[in-house]
Amino acid sequence: MTNTEPAKGFRDIEGKEAQKRIVIRNIIEEVFVRYGFSPAETPVIEYEEFVRGENSGDEAVSDTFKLSDRGKRKLALRYEFTFQLKRLAKNKKLPYRRYQIGSIFRDEPVKENRFRQFTQCDIDIVGSTIKEEAEVLKMTSEIFEKLNIEVLININNRKLLNEIIKTEKIKEQDREAVIRELDKLDKIDEKEIKESLKKYKADKLIELVKKPVEYFQKYDSYKEIKELIETCNFYGVEVNFMPFLARGLSYYNGGIFEVKVKDGEIKESIAGGGSYLVNGVQSTGISFGLDRLDKLTDIESDNKSVLIISFGKDKESIELAGKLRDGEIPCTIMYGKISKALDYANAYGINKVIFLGDEEMKKGKFKFKDMTSGEEIMLSEAELMKKLEVEEK
Repeated sequence: MTNTEPAKGFRDIEGKEAQKRIVIRNIIEEVFVRYGFSPAETPVIEYEEFVRGENSGDEAVSDTFKLSDRGKRKLALRYEFTFQLKRLAKNKKLPYRRYQIGSIFRDEPVKENRFRQFTQCDIDIVGSTIKEEAEVLKMTSEIFEKLNIEVLININNRKLLNEIIKTEKIKEQDREAVIRELDKLDKIDEKEIKESLKKYKADKLIELVKKPVEYFQKYDSYKEIKELIETCNFYGVEVNFMPFLARGLSYYNGGIFEVKVKDGEIKESIAGGGSYLVNGVQSTGISFGLDRLDKLTDIESDNKSVLIISFGKDKESIELAGKLRDGEIPCTIMYGKISKALDYANAYGINKVIFLGDEEMKKGKFKFKDMTSGEEIMLSEAELMKKLEVEEK
C-alpha cells in the first residue's frame, strides 16, 4: 500500500494555520515594501557547486539536499537565499535592496519547531554601511511590534571577534572553530563549551567575552559596534551587545544580528543576519523564520468569508456572489440542503451565512445568520453590503 504521509521533516499546512501564515507574511512583506525593497524569486534547485560556494564547512551548507537530473548533473536544493544574490546583484545600481519570501531546505535532524522545509522571509542590501545595518534593525523591531512579540535584538561584530581571538594568540587554523564554540554560550551548558575550547587552548575566552561593555572599548573594532548602537538610538531601537555572538555562517565580516524572544521558552533565534560581501561589495541583511513566528504570535486571520445558500434561486445567488467578490468579500455558494451547508460553514469557520429562497425574494430582503451568535435577521441588499463592509468599486 502506498504511503501517502509527508516525508520525515515535511508537512502539509492548510486551513486556519495556512490563513494565519498569510497574515504574518503580509505584515512582514508590507514592512519590506514600505522600506523600499523590491521582490525577487529564485530557483529552488541550483548547481551543487554554486550552493556550496566557498563556505562548505558551514553547518547549514553541509546540510544541503543533494540530487541529480537525467543528465547526471550534480544539483542541490537551496539552503538559504543569500548565496543567490551573487547572480541577482550583478550589474545592479547600488544599493540593491531585495526581499524574498519562500521555502528553503536543509537535510538536518528534525527537531521541535524545526522542519526540513521551512519558509524564510529575507531582506538584503547590496552596497551597505552601518547606517543600513541600523535601518535593518529598525525594520526588525517594527515587524515584531506588529506581530505582538516582545524580542531582544542581540548584536556583535565579526571584526571584533577576530580581533579578540588574534590578540589572545589563538592559532589561525583554530579560529573559526573557536568562534563557533563561543557562539554556543547562550545555547548549551558552559562547561561543555569550556571542554571543547581547551583543545584549542582557548578556554580563557569564556570569561573574557563575559566582561562588561566598557572592557571592549579598547579594541579598535568596537567603534563599529558603537556607531551601530548610536544609529539605532536615532531610530529608537534598543539593541543588546553580545560579545560572543557569531552565528553559524563564516561569511559574515561585519555586524551580526540575532533576535530572540524576550523572557520566552523558545531559546532558538527567530530572526538573524549580519553583514557580508556579495561580489566583493559590502552588504547586509536579515532573515525571519515564518514557521517559528507562526508558533509564537497569537495574531489571527480575519475570516471575512460568507456562505450563500441557494434554495432554487441560483441566478440571484450567483449575482449576489459576484457583487460580494467584486467588493473583496470571499464567498462560496451551496445549493439546496440547509443542514449540509451549515455543517460546511462550521467545518471551515465561516461565520456569516446568507439564505436565498422564495420567502426572501418576495420580501426583497436576504436572511442573514451570524454563526457565532446564532442571530438571524432580514436585511435589504444595501444593509447587507454595509454589514459585510463591502468595498465600493
